[in-house]
Amino acid sequence: MIPADDRLIVALDVPNAVAGLELADRLGDRVSFYKIGLGMLTGGGLALASELKHDRGKRIFLDMKLFDIGATVENAVRGLAQFDLDFLTVHGDPHVVRAAKEGAAGKELKILAVTILTSLDRADLDAAMIRSGAVSDIVTERAERAFLAGADGVIASAQEAAQIRALPSARGKLIVTPGIRPSGSALGDQKRIATPRDAITAGADHIVVGRPIWAAKDPAAAAEAVLRELAQAERA
Repeated sequence: MIPADDRLIVALDVPNAVAGLELADRLGDRVSFYKIGLGMLTGGGLALASELKHDRGKRIFLDMKLFDIGATVENAVRGLAQFDLDFLTVHGDPHVVRAAKEGAAGKELKILAVTILTSLDRADLDAAMIRSGAVSDIVTERAERAFLAGADGVIASAQEAAQIRALPSARGKLIVTPGIRPSGSALGDQKRIATPRDAITAGADHIVVGRPIWAAKDPAAAAEAVLRELAQAERA
């Protein structure tokens, strides 16, 4: 069995906590880091996060993508920080990032700022009336503003990781890359994608892999395939 690698975060995009625990059982010691998202919130997501963290020794990324007025974000993060989790996402607007950092004060919880969702492209940004320009440039600018507001890291596709990593403000910061598709995988609902090796080579610290693992006939084998790609990137 290939040992776990913290750079791999497996997204538990399954219906409820019971299904999440079943998947974690199948993956066993191959996976040490899990993402629990908004879709799991009403299916026992926080209870699942607590069990995986405190009973099984896993690291947990709570992907809530919080966005609201500063006081509300601060209070929400303060409550979530009591679970002693590892990563939490908020939208990358500076006022949201600053409020989230206030809410996480005194805790080890890392605040990660969402730049532009990897399921979006330029046409989607046009429909949302987001300013013109290349997606990569907008992502990089949002990342820099989030760093300056105090974010511990950002969520960005591998297509922008190298550009973000080159920012002086990115020194010591995390880049977490979703939209990862191992070689030969279907795109699913993602548009700005990359392989595990490409993401790490571009400067990502962690990759998030969901459907290619949880929807696989053999999730453990699928996880090991990703781990092999990470090892190849390390050797390269």
